[in-house]
Amino acid sequence: MNFEPLGKRVLVERVEESNTTSSGIIIPDNAKEKPLNGKIVAVSQKVKKLAVGDIVVFTKYSGDEITINLKKYLVMNTDDLLGILK
Repeated sequence: MNFEPLGKRVLVERVEESNTTSSGIIIPDNAKEKPLNGKIVAVSQKVKKLAVGDIVVFTKYSGDEITINLKKYLVMNTDDLLGILK
């Protein structure tokens, strides 16, 4: 199944963070916050400055979570994106 965002939206897959701190302490899943960055996997035709594969940073409570092929994604308005990690 393919998903194409409408309007000025992008489809983002969260980038999972490491479960271990730099000192070797393992962080349980229930103690971690959801990551605030992700990889763009689909872009609306109206969005010109972003491309599939860009790693973006977004605000904490932004986007709507959807499931496609048993995988969770966020559909986000470009206004909720803070920047691109390079």
